[in-house]
Order: sequence, then C-alpha cells, then structure tokens
Amino acid sequence: MIVSGNYSQVQLNYQPFWEKPPFFIWLQALSMNLFGVNEFGARFPNAVCSIFSFIAIFLIGKKFHSQKFGLLWCLIYASLMLPHLYFKSGIIDPWFNLFIFLSIYNIFIFTNNPAGKREILNALFAGVCLGFAVLTKGPAAIIIVGATILAVYIWNKNLKILLSKTFIFFAITTLFVSLSWFILEFLRGNGYVIKEFVSYQIRLFQTGDSGHDGTFAYHFIVLLLGCFPASFLFIAGYKLRHELTPFQKLLRKFFICLFWVVLLLFSIFVKTKIVHYSSLCYYPLTFISTLVIIEYYKILKFSFFMKYFYMIITALITSVFLALGFINPIINFLISKNFIKDEFARENLKAHVHWTGFEFVIGIVFLLGSIFIYIAINKKKSNFIYYGFICNLIFIYSAIMVVIPKVELYTQHAAIEFYKACASNKCYVETHSFKSYAYLFYSNRQPEDYKNPDQIISIENLLKEGEKSGYSRLSFYANANCYWMKHGKIDRPAYIIARKNQENEMMEGNDFKKLYDKNGFSFFVRMPFKSNIGGE
Repeated sequence: MIVSGNYSQVQLNYQPFWEKPPFFIWLQALSMNLFGVNEFGARFPNAVCSIFSFIAIFLIGKKFHSQKFGLLWCLIYASLMLPHLYFKSGIIDPWFNLFIFLSIYNIFIFTNNPAGKREILNALFAGVCLGFAVLTKGPAAIIIVGATILAVYIWNKNLKILLSKTFIFFAITTLFVSLSWFILEFLRGNGYVIKEFVSYQIRLFQTGDSGHDGTFAYHFIVLLLGCFPASFLFIAGYKLRHELTPFQKLLRKFFICLFWVVLLLFSIFVKTKIVHYSSLCYYPLTFISTLVIIEYYKILKFSFFMKYFYMIITALITSVFLALGFINPIINFLISKNFIKDEFARENLKAHVHWTGFEFVIGIVFLLGSIFIYIAINKKKSNFIYYGFICNLIFIYSAIMVVIPKVELYTQHAAIEFYKACASNKCYVETHSFKSYAYLFYSNRQPEDYKNPDQIISIENLLKEGEKSGYSRLSFYANANCYWMKHGKIDRPAYIIARKNQENEMMEGNDFKKLYDKNGFSFFVRMPFKSNIGGE
C-alpha cells in the first residue's frame, strides 16, 4: 500500500490479495508511515490493541463484580504465554478478537435490558465492532457472534429477544459497516475481488491448508498448555456458578457460549489448524478463571486426577526451560546420535547461537509460579495466587526477551539475512515449497519486479489452473512465480531459497546453481542469458 499508493485493496506481489479485508492492513500501513517499514511498525498496532484490551477487561470486570476482579483478570490475561505473545506479534487476530469480544459484551448489555435508555448506543457500538471485525478478518466474525447469541438464547429459552427493535438495529448496523468496503470496491469496478474473497472463505472451511492440518484435539491442547495454569483453574471451577446475581449469571453464559462456539467451530468445521484460530477463547477462559478465584476460592479443589495432571504439565514445561542452561551439549548429543531424523531441523540446530548457561533460571521462575498457585488452591493461602501469576508474568517476559530471539536464529535467521541482502539489488526472489511472508517484507520488492511480460503471462496462466485446487493465493502465487523463475525468460538474477531436504527438487531440469547452504536453507541463483535480455 505504501509503495503503490493503493490503499483501497490488500495486495500481494502488487497483485490483488483477496484472502483478507483491509482494516488491519490499514493500521499497519499507518504505523509504517509513522515509524518506517520495520518490525516495530508492523507490531505497533497490536501493542495499541493490548492497551485497549486491558482497559476493556478491567472495566467489564469492574462492572461485573468489582475493581479487584478487573485487576486480577488483567493480571491473569497478561501472565499467560499465548495471550502475551500475540500482543507482541504482527498478526491480525488480536484486533479481530477484541472487536468480537466488545461486540458480544455490548450485545449482552442491550439484550439484558432492551428497553433501556442507553441500550440503543450499546446496540450501535456492538454493530460497529462486529462490522470492524468483518473488515479485519472476514465473515467468520458474524458466524462466531451469531452462533454465540443463538446458543445463549436457546439456553435461556428466550429467542423472542432476537426480534426486538434494538436487536434489529444492531443487525442493520453490522451489515452497513461490514459491507462498506465491499460495496465501495464493487462501485469501483472490482467486483471480482469480492467474488474471490467469498470463494476463499468457503475453501478455508472445507479444506486443510497445506502444512496446517491437525487432529480434533489440536485447539484443546493448545489452550491447555498455552494458557497454563489458568486453563486448570477454568477446568476446576467450570461448573461453579451459585451465589451469582442474574446479571452475573447471564454474562457468564455469554462467555461460556463464546468459548465453546470458537473452540468447536475451529475444531470440527475448520480443517486448517493454526494456533491463533482459538485465540478468541483467551477472553472467556481467563474470565472464568478469575471468577473461580474471586468467588469460589474457599471451596475450590483440584481433584486427584487434576493434581497429578497439573504436576505433569508443570514438570514438562519446567524441564524444557531448565534444559536451556545445557542447550549446546544437548543439541550436540542429539545430532551426534542421529536422534533428529528431519534434515531441515537438524541443520537448523547447527546455527551458531550464544547461550550464557543461565537461561535455566527462567524455568525456575515458572516452577516457582506454578508451586505458588498449587499451594494457593490446596492450602487456601490467597496471597499465593497473586505471587504465582506475577511469577508467571516475569517468566513470560523473560522468555520473550531471552529465548525467542535465539529461537529465531535457529529457525529463520539465515533466510532473513539473505532476503535483506537482496533488498538493495534488482533481482527476483522467491521460496521453493514452503510458505513465507518474510521474503516479501525483508527483500524490498518493488512493482517492477513483477512486470516482466513473460512472467505475467506465465503466472496468470498457472494461477487460473492452481486456484481451482483450493490453495491460498500466497501459496500458489509463490509456486507459479517459482516455476517461471526456473523456466521463463528472466531479465535479472533470480534467487530461490529452498529447505535443505528439498534441494534435489531445485536441481532438476533448470539452470539454477547452488550458492551455499546455511542452517537448513539452500540458496540458488539463475542468471539471465544474453538471449533473454535482448543481447545487452
């Protein structure tokens, strides 16, 4: 958007990209205009989202119960691994989740008292939030919210509320905001983008994306481990709901229904399994965990099974982080004994990464936090709950600051280093048989990199065939561009990055030559022949 000046459409390789609506991309473009095209600019919108999210959590918790509830809910949410990580990322989901969460809450407010004086404002805000959720990631937002509302009022046996004037006003507002960008694109003569967007959303539900298939239990496991130990508090106190006011019971029903709608929708009906698809569950999961601590702390107990399962999970996660203090000997042992069969992973681990040996302290902090929470539940020492989640917050932040940069050195640093080296050169860059946005971000590709006449004809012909197979635009465009770089008439150096275990595929039937291998990646180049560039 910044380079082309075209802010009305999301683009990939300067071509229309219909897999995502534009709202979050607009936020990133605005951020990059302010801070430059860099990692900070890409992640700043989600840092802002975290501020709004914690304000919303605190205010909702305060209205639901008390200021103490709101503060504890914020502490728990901030101290869990996955929620904390997502606010430091550059992905769409934090804003998508926040809009849906705010929409659900405001629907609860105006349907709880549909004839109230301010309920029309709540209905308006709920519709605007849901509309922006659609403009952020797509119509899955309407499916999630619609299914949640339906589940709540079937549970309450009060479906008539859905025919109230306030609810109809909410629905109209949602449609108006949701369709605003689509109508604008249609009026601009870009109706095909809408058609392709709808087709992609249908394919997303019907087919598993390459490399992202998984079992039914995938998201259950993700939430259990990624939101530990709050996930255990959620399970232990899930059925407790006595001593709540009707207002509190209804809000609890809304959040319980939201949790199960998201979890079951993406476990059963969506074949593509990606960690962040269940990230909307973080709000209701932490809400119930907070409710359990505030209201049912004195009667809460881990069952015999829960106690030992809690200990096993604690021991496993602690062991992983304690092992960081001995990571180099462990890696050398695993490689020398050939325990790692995957060649790509084995080469990744050969990267030169400096470990101080004191990283194991992070594991001790995690263990300490888990012990505090265990003691708090079983020995009824209330202060230990806060000690436990504060330790968890320190653990998460330490892991992000110390461990994740080192993990990046193993997993993708060699490739990113190469992409950055290509940024100042006129060349073609592509990946072979693996999906990545990194080379688009770091290699500074320009519109003219995709204007070779032979390239345009070859890629468009391949795309017409490939999109029938259900692959995403990113996947097949990369494959089509890669095919053209191997066999087409290029007018500048063409670089392709492949994983080490796929380099033999790169050497078959083309003029590419290998430059070098590094940390699991193989780098290839094909130089243009004189006949390809008009004898220059």
